Amino acid sequence: MDILELSSSLQRTITTLHKELRKHISLVSIYSMTELETIAHLSHNHVLLPSQLATLTRVKTQSMSQILHKLENDQLIQRKPCSKDKRKIYISLTDYGTQMVVKMKKDKSEWLKRTIEMQLNKEEVLLLEHVLPVLHKLLD
Repeated sequence: MDILELSSSLQRTITTLHKELRKHISLVSIYSMTELETIAHLSHNHVLLPSQLATLTRVKTQSMSQILHKLENDQLIQRKPCSKDKRKIYISLTDYGTQMVVKMKKDKSEWLKRTIEMQLNKEEVLLLEHVLPVLHKLLD
């Protein structure tokens, strides 16, 4: 397999695994993938402007406004005006929203753990352990 085929295969595999992980979040039936992605961005960045969230999730500002309205109604996010510029509103997760992120991570980890245990033998698990540092190297 040449490098182009390898990179294409790796991309398909990672994308498919990512989609499978997202499917196994217990909250996936309640929230859209864009809503879950919005929550994840807030978890990683702590505080963002609505326009930044729209850019990160690749949606229009109006769509992000609807998403934020729903998440606020569900008490997952809070809005705080900027002390220097009252026109700017910062968005962050509430404690409840943070708990939901922890639950999502747990759901994904449990599914992946079960899948590894059911699908891989001991040698394959060891091989996966050895491949992880190589995959991490691609991110550096």
